[in-house]
Amino acid sequence: MFEVESGFGKGKTMAITLTWLGHASFRIVAGETVIYIDPWKLKSPARDADFILVSHSHFDHYSAPDIKAISKAGTQVIGSADVIKPYGGGKVITPGQTLDLGRLTLTGVPAYNPAKPFHPQANHWLGFVIAIDGKRIYYAGDTDATAEMKALEDIELALLPVGGTYTMNAAEAAEAVNTFKPARAVPYHWGDIVGDEADAKKFAQLSRAPTTILAPGQSLTLASP
Repeated sequence: MFEVESGFGKGKTMAITLTWLGHASFRIVAGETVIYIDPWKLKSPARDADFILVSHSHFDHYSAPDIKAISKAGTQVIGSADVIKPYGGGKVITPGQTLDLGRLTLTGVPAYNPAKPFHPQANHWLGFVIAIDGKRIYYAGDTDATAEMKALEDIELALLPVGGTYTMNAAEAAEAVNTFKPARAVPYHWGDIVGDEADAKKFAQLSRAPTTILAPGQSLTLASP
């Protein structure tokens, strides 16, 4: 069901290809639909985004120059209110809200630190569940393990921060995954600012979900049923 490819890769027909762009940035291609999540410090941006999802306004997640570099006519930018307001356009999504975007359905999931000051729950910052082509992909955003995360169901692929300090560490992320039981997991938020490959490997060791550690620019393909 899963293949790992170097570079951006070419997904099989009707497959979904996810590429880690480094830190907390991802690119998802499903047929002709291209989705970016929290684009930042992109190496070779292309103006191909249909949807750009931004979880919150911290500089390593919200980068107006990167958003503009991948935008084309008709690109939809969707994110938290503190992103959409300074960007000057797009659609606000709040935790718990679901948007029907035609090809995909997007649900906001709360992303916060219950006991740390970096990501207050009151800010209404986000993770996302992206439902497309019969798959549900969860991007956690910057968060600790929360009750809302652990209550998720039917997640095909979970993307989780593991670097610690500002988010869950590897053990906490694994404990969360072992609770909501996605079919597969990919760690991020390591290799830049905080966290390193050892954190990704520790998560993979502790997670009971099959885990793929991607290098920046490497892709994972989810084959359609």
